[in-house]
Amino acid sequence: MENALVDVRNVTKDFYVGKIVVHALRGLDLAVHEGDFLSIVGPSGSGKTTLLNLMGALDVATGGDVRVFGRQLSTLSRRKRAELRLKMLGFVFQAYNLVPVLTARENVEFVLELQGVGSERRDRATSILEELSLGELVDRKPSEMSGGQQQRVAVARAVASRPRLVLADEPTANLDSKNAEMLLQMMRQLRDEQGMTFVFSTHDPLVVSYASRVVTLRDGTVVSDESKN
Repeated sequence: MENALVDVRNVTKDFYVGKIVVHALRGLDLAVHEGDFLSIVGPSGSGKTTLLNLMGALDVATGGDVRVFGRQLSTLSRRKRAELRLKMLGFVFQAYNLVPVLTARENVEFVLELQGVGSERRDRATSILEELSLGELVDRKPSEMSGGQQQRVAVARAVASRPRLVLADEPTANLDSKNAEMLLQMMRQLRDEQGMTFVFSTHDPLVVSYASRVVTLRDGTVVSDESKN
C-alpha cells in the first residue's frame, strides 16, 4: 500500500517441527501507517509474534512480500537487514534481551553507541530511565531487578534512539496496572510529540484501550482491522 511504513502482502510463514509443517501465517495482509498506535490481538498461536518478527526484519517470510520503509526485506542481505533494524527500528521483546553484564543505563546507552550517538548518550539514557521511574536503578544489572523493572529498561532501550517504528511484543506482560498505564502514556506522548509509530502484540485489555487501531489475528491471518479514531 502506498505510503505505508510497513506493507505486508499475502505473507506466509512456515516452521518445521521435525517432519511436521506448522503454518504460522497464511496469506496475511496488513499495512502500518505513520502515527499508528496499533494493537495486534488474537489467541496464543495466532501468529502475533511471528508477524512482529517479520515486520522487524528479524526473520524472513516463506512467501509473499514484506516491505519496511519501502524496502523489500527479501531482497536485503543479512547485513542490510541488521542495519535497518539498528537505524530505524526499536524492539521490546517478551524475554527483555538485556545484556546481563551491563547496568540499566549501559543497556540503554549500548544501542545509542552502536548508532554513533556521541557524548549526549549518557544523559539521554538517564532521562528516559527517569521518565519510566527507574532513576534509582540506573546502576543495577538485570539480575538485580524485578521482571517488571527489566521490562521497563527494555522499553527505555527501544525508544531512546527515537526510531521511526517501535515493535513491542507483550510490553505490559510483567507490569502492574500503574506501571503499565505510565508506560503507555509515555509511548503515546512519543507518538504525538516525536512522530514515532507503535505496533504492539498483546493480550492486555489496557493496551487495547490505548490503541488507535486494533487488528485481530486468528489461525495466521487477519480477521478484523478496526480503527478507533
